This record gives sequence, C-alpha cells and structure tokens, in this order.
Amino acid sequence: MSSLTKRGTGEGAYSPPQVAARRYEAVLRLSEALSQCRDPEDLTAILSEELREFLPFLQFYIVLYTENSDKVEWAVVEREKKIAATYADVPVQERPSWHAYKTQEPFHIRDWDTDERVPANLKKGVAALGLEVGPLVFVPLTTPDRRLGALGVSGPLGTVYTSEDVSFLQLIGRVVALRISDSFNLRQAEAARLELERQNERLQCTERELREVVETIPCLAWTATADGNAEFFNRRWLEYAGLMPHQAQGTGWTTTLHPNDLSGLVSYWQRILASSQPGEFEARLRRFDGEYRWFLFRATPSFDEKGKVVKWYGTNIDIEERKRAEQDLRRSETHLAEAQRLTQTGSCAIHGTSREVLYWSEEMFRLFGFDPEQGLPRWEQWLQRIHPEDRDMFKLASDRTLLKNLDCDVEFRIVKPDGTVRHIHGIGHPVLSPNGELVQVVGTMVDITERIRAEEALKRSETYLAQAQRVANMGSWVFDTIRMKPVYLSTEWHRLQDFDPKDGMPTWEQRLQRIHPADRVRYEGAFKRAIAEKQDLDEEFRILLPNSTVRYIRSLGHPVLDAFGEVAQMIGVIMDVTESRQAEQEHERLRQELAHLSHLNRVSTIGELTASLAHEIKQPIGAAVTNAQACLRFLDGDRLNLIEAREAALEMVSDAMRAAEIIDRVRSLYRKDSSHQEMVNVNEMIQEMIVMLRDEANRHSVTMRADLAEELPKLIANRVQLQQALMNLMLNAIEAMRDTTGELSVESRLAENCQVLVSVTDAGVGLPTEKTDQIFNAFFTTKPHGTGLGLAITRSIIESHGGRVWATANSGRGATFHFTLPSKTEASSKNTAVELRAPI
Repeated sequence: MSSLTKRGTGEGAYSPPQVAARRYEAVLRLSEALSQCRDPEDLTAILSEELREFLPFLQFYIVLYTENSDKVEWAVVEREKKIAATYADVPVQERPSWHAYKTQEPFHIRDWDTDERVPANLKKGVAALGLEVGPLVFVPLTTPDRRLGALGVSGPLGTVYTSEDVSFLQLIGRVVALRISDSFNLRQAEAARLELERQNERLQCTERELREVVETIPCLAWTATADGNAEFFNRRWLEYAGLMPHQAQGTGWTTTLHPNDLSGLVSYWQRILASSQPGEFEARLRRFDGEYRWFLFRATPSFDEKGKVVKWYGTNIDIEERKRAEQDLRRSETHLAEAQRLTQTGSCAIHGTSREVLYWSEEMFRLFGFDPEQGLPRWEQWLQRIHPEDRDMFKLASDRTLLKNLDCDVEFRIVKPDGTVRHIHGIGHPVLSPNGELVQVVGTMVDITERIRAEEALKRSETYLAQAQRVANMGSWVFDTIRMKPVYLSTEWHRLQDFDPKDGMPTWEQRLQRIHPADRVRYEGAFKRAIAEKQDLDEEFRILLPNSTVRYIRSLGHPVLDAFGEVAQMIGVIMDVTESRQAEQEHERLRQELAHLSHLNRVSTIGELTASLAHEIKQPIGAAVTNAQACLRFLDGDRLNLIEAREAALEMVSDAMRAAEIIDRVRSLYRKDSSHQEMVNVNEMIQEMIVMLRDEANRHSVTMRADLAEELPKLIANRVQLQQALMNLMLNAIEAMRDTTGELSVESRLAENCQVLVSVTDAGVGLPTEKTDQIFNAFFTTKPHGTGLGLAITRSIIESHGGRVWATANSGRGATFHFTLPSKTEASSKNTAVELRAPI
C-alpha cells in the first residue's frame, strides 16, 4: 500500500486507500467510465473523479503526439490551462511528456526546483505565473498498435510519489491509452453512422456511397436488415475474419464467434431486435489465423420517419488488451488469495484512530474462525479470539503501533470457536498521512502452529537425546576428515572424555593424548584406515583420565562421502563400556566358581549315593563271578561242553561291561572339565539316570516310572551337565518321598517351537507354600542338611543351554519340576553358546 505524505487538492479531500486491492477495483471503474467518454476534454475530469481517493494531485495532463512526429496532436489540461502557455517556448524534445513518450518509461520529477532535467524556460514561465508546482510524473500512453503520447500528474508541494504510486499511474496510463484509442474509433464510427443517417435523410444516397463511407472507418463495421440478417461487412471486418462477403451475410458471420459466446450473443441480439434499442455485448471473434480476440459488439438501429427500424448499423471494437488486463488483475488476486491460503497468511487493515477493522483477506477469516458473510468483525470481537493468557501482550503490542506509530511484531495464541488453539505471528506497519498522522495500520497474520510444534518437538527430541546419551553413557561426534578436526561433539562426549565444553572442542592431538598409551597407536591406525578404506569404524580402547582413572571406550563411526566419493566426514558415537568389561570379568570369575561348585555338588551327590552305587556295581560283578564259575564247570567236567561254556563266558563279558559303564558314568560326574558338547538323546539319558538311581529309590521305597515320547529330536548339549541337572531333580523327588513312599515319574515329550520338555513328578511333601518363588535361588533349602545349591545349579545349567526350568504343585500330593531344552534344529538356528552361568 502506498505511503503518502500529503493530501491532494483535487475536487474533494483526498482519502488514503484503505486497502491495496481497492486500487484495482478503481481501475475497473475507471475503465468503465472512460468507455462512456465521448469528449477528450472530459478525460482528465474522469481521472480526477475516479482517482481522488488514491493519488494526491493538482491536476492531470494528457498530451498526444502525431505518429512518427514531434508535433502535439492534441492536449488536455484539467484546470491550470495557463500552464500550457509556459510550454510554448520549450522545445518538444525537452518536455517531460516527450521523454515519457519517447523512452516509454516513467519520467518522475520529485523536486521542481532542484531537478536539472526541468527546462530553464519552463521553470521561468511557471515562476512568472506565480504557481507553486510540486512533483511531476509522466507515464507513456501506449497501445499494442502505437505510441499515443503521455499521461501526467502534478502534485502539491510536499507530495511524495512512491514507486508503487508510479506503477499505479502506469496501469492507469495503459487503460487511458486503450480508451483514447477506442474513443477515436468510436467517434469515427459514430461520425460514419451519423453520416449514414444524414445520407438517408437526404433522399437515400446510393448504396455504393454508403459503403464507401463505411469502408473508411478504422474499425470493424457491418449493417443488417430490420429483421437482423447481416447484409454488409466492411473490408476490415472481412479481412479480419478471413471470409468472403457472401460467407458472412445472413447468419454466416456467427461461425466466427467463439463456441462459448455464440448462444449468449445470439440471444442478446434477438432481445435488442425485439426492443428496437441500441445495445452492446462482449464476445470473442475468430481471426483469419484461428486466434480469438475479445471485441465489443455495438448495434444501433436506424428509423424511418414513422419510427420503424429500417436498418441496423454496428461496429466491433477490439478490447483484447483490456480483457487481458482484467484477467491479469483477477489472476493476480486469485494468486494472492491462493498464496495466502497455502502459506496460511492473512492480511488486514485497521483504522488508525477508531481501530475499526477496514479490511480482512479471505484467509484472515479462516485463520480466526469468522464467517465472511457476516461482514468484518469488530475490534472487540477480534480481541476475544486471542488466548486469555496472551491478550494483554497483544493489546500492548497493538498500542505501540496505534499510539506510538511503531512497527509491530508479536507472536500469540488464538482460540477458535471449536476450541482449537493456534499460534499466530502478527506483523503490523503504520501508514502515516503527509502531516505525520496515523491513517491506518496494515499487517499480516501467519499461522505458525506447525512451526511451533516442530520447534517444541525438536527441543523434546534434543532433550531426550541428551538424556538418553547420559543414561546410556554414549556421546555423539562428527569429525572433519579433511582438516582433521571435530565438527560437533555432544555434551556427553565431553563428559565421558573429561573435557570441559567451555574450553571448546579439543583438537585431534588432544584427543589422542587422552587415549591410553598402549592403545593410542592402534586406535589412530584404525581411524585412519576407516577413512582410507571408506569403511565403518568399530574400535575399543582405554582412556586415561586426568585423575588417572582408566575407562574402556568403544567408538563406532560411519564415513560420509562428498560429491566426488571421497570421505569428507566421519559421524559416530562413543560408548563407555567400562562396566560391561568389568561385568564380563566378574562373570568369568563367577563362571569358574560355579563350575567348581557344580563339580563339588556332583562329587557330594555321588558320595551320598555310594551305597546305592556299590550295590549297583556289585550286581554285575556278582553275575560275572557266577557265570565264570559256571564256565569252569563246563570246562572241567567229564564231558566237555564248549557251547555252554561259551555262553557263560559271553554273559560274564556282558556283566563286566555293564559294571564298567556304571563306573564310567560315575567317573564322568567326577570329571571337572564339563565344557564338551555333543549330540544327546534325552530318552537314553533319562534311562541311564533311572538305572543309576534305582537302588537309591528302592532304599526309600520309591518306585520309578518313565513315560518317554518316541522320536524326540536330539539336543546339542553337554551331557555331563544335563545328567547333573536331571539327577538333582530326581534325587530331590526321592528325598521328598523319603517318609511317605510313592512313585517318581519322569516324562518326556515334544513341546512348542521344537523344544523338548522333561517333567519329574513326585508324590512327596510338595512345594513350600509361601516361598515357591525362592526355590531356585542359591542357598535356599528346606532340607535340614541341604546346601541350597542343587536347584540353583540346575537352573543355571538349563538356562545356559537356552532352556527354562520351573516347578508346579500337583493337584494331590507332591510337585512336578519341568524344564525345556531347544532341539538340534532350534539350537542350530539360534547358534546357542552353552555357558554355565552363576546361580547368584
């Protein structure tokens, strides 16, 4: 919007524009008013009438030059006509209007007294008249066909014409030029029409003479009969349409109309035929080359002495440039509205004293939730939309602009009728009158809700990232591999390395000095190798802090390549893995201790089973002795019986091997090294344990039963450890039934996910009711002389094999202990590493 500094002195006081868009509305009104102008002398009066609200002025000037000449064809001066006399002694080439006419650029004299471009004779003549002349602006009057002259405006002293005012005057100049061109054509067409009427009144001059007159007018002309059938088209019309006379006559001329305009024009033509009244209509007419241009169709009836229409005369005036200007204006307004919608930006204007809302764009209504059909909201209604917590701040910012004439820049929240809260960024600018009084405030309102949300989300993300890095003992870094200097180091990176962020980012050399001397060369080599090979970095090293503390650090980095495929940066993280390394060391120590405890547990268990094992071994040895004695009898008798002796010897071998197997099983349980893995048949292992513990069970009057599923998959496991786990569960079951007797059941089946499930069920005293969840804890026992390690070791063995162990109470007496183990298929897919873990 123009910022004007002084009121004009045209008829009536000048009022500053309330909104920029109204200037374009004035252009349309001016175009319409000029279309009705018949006298060139009226042009400046129309300009004064239509533009008084938009430009300060003393008067307007219109100067037309003869084509290809420096002669003034005609000129119009609104009031101070004596000024024209002062130009008499000024050569045409020095006149401001001539400069605008020849250069086709605005000629702007801001100060009449100091501008050297003003001819001295002109200054002298104006001074002699006692006139005070302010700024002067001339813009070219040009149509697409020719240069006409120049349009000028002079303002009172103190007036400042801005570049926007000059642009606005240029737009006015184009409209005036088109109207002057149209006016010439219309006057000539009107003269032709009057001449035709006079010819008709003078005894109907010959048709040839009439047509010669029509042919001379510089526009498209035609005639039609009283009933509307076209009978004549002048040469310009036929040449434009590219038709022969017989092709255009009658209704043939309608073939040149744009299809979208045909029905409207024909309907309008029928109406004026019926009314016998002149009329005009805008439609597109096809040129000989196929291009359509907008024309103003004008038709005037000719009457006889009885008032009856005898003929119609018409002209078609090219208004293509005017229509394009109107379309450009509408397109500009549409683009502005669309841009405001896309950017969620509304524009507004407020009266400088009353604070009355003068203008709101369509987007303003949408942003603040008002209905455009209900008109502009009042200032108080607008304030009610402001969030209560931000209302005072908004009022304070508004007062600074409205009371102190200062620019406004404020962010606030609004609450729409549906309760939605939006964030708005408002900018206001005061528009002052020439005497420095506030006329209005223009401004924009932008919905920045998404930006605010994004900023808040970013802050939360940065906070979460910093907290996560602190919790995870992880710092991030970005390193310039070309300059070998850090680009970014997070706060946690500084903390982990014990650098002070206030001292700035440490250099590469300072960073290397923090690394333990024994690891420094290795890390530097790995870092440079990752750059050279464009590979990821993954290196672990120790750092030596200033307080002599040693920490373990793992550094991960990824190369970032430039447009040439070279490593420009490395981006990555460092992690403090000290606790992890210490935990691994402690884990290894506990694993070794557990293995030792497990061995002691097996030895202790075997010690408790000495009597049973002795009985178990005694049976095959006794059988072997008996078979040996029988063999001797068969060999020493009178009759040598080799067949029976051989059978006795074979039985003796079998008994000896059975005793050896028992001894091997016992020896394997005594063995300390139990890390070997092999394919294990669970059912065979259960059968072996039943055989080994049969005498122990018989000693406590406990019967044992096996319910084994067929075709179970084999396990990849440590046989000795699984034997120990199963033996612990079975011995616990026997111990639980020591005073009650009962049955010990060992069951195997295939569970979900190809896991093998083994269940050991007893009919003993059951689980401790209040401490069931503690039975697998180390050193927890319900036995008077128990160590509390059996079930803990069992759990550790099962879990180290990727399985799970748990206990359930039976519906009657006793309890059932279950454990699952992954089969060969599942174990191979998981690649489970068996490692005995500490039960504590």
